[in-house]
Amino acid sequence: MITVLYAHPYPNRSIACKALVEAIRPLEGVEVRTLYDLYPDFDIDVPAEQAALEATDALVLLHPIYWYSAPGLLKHYLDVVFVKGWAYGPEGTKLQGKDCLWVATTGGDDEAYSGSGRHEQPFGQFSQPMRQTARYCGMRWLDPFVLHASHQIDAAALAKAAEQLRQRISELKKP
Repeated sequence: MITVLYAHPYPNRSIACKALVEAIRPLEGVEVRTLYDLYPDFDIDVPAEQAALEATDALVLLHPIYWYSAPGLLKHYLDVVFVKGWAYGPEGTKLQGKDCLWVATTGGDDEAYSGSGRHEQPFGQFSQPMRQTARYCGMRWLDPFVLHASHQIDAAALAKAAEQLRQRISELKKP
């Protein structure tokens, strides 16, 4: 079982995230939990979410990058669901050993995320909070899947990226 937490605050405006989600949603054994549909008021059903995560073998965090981070609802989700005694700490082993794949879309292209680009850092620098969250909870951090220039990508390149993500998710299901 693979659980995808999809967090896009404006899914109707999304092109890239929408294509990625549509590519993986039909896969057998994949559950896409669209957080902004489930919790538009940010009132997260913590027991239900913890039960969903306990039943999964792999967690996929899929979202656009907002100010070098996750959208607000995903951050809130992590704050209230990944709690001490459940996700970390002496008794917190519910996520331990599960795979964690971070799937992010950015508006900037590869050059924007370089030392000489407008963000002045390689994109990997911005992955540290997600990476450390997964590791702190005992999860296996997988190489992220990042789609840059999502506002400018043409249909062929987007279809190729969606197929690549579909393949990555399919590989997670193999023993």
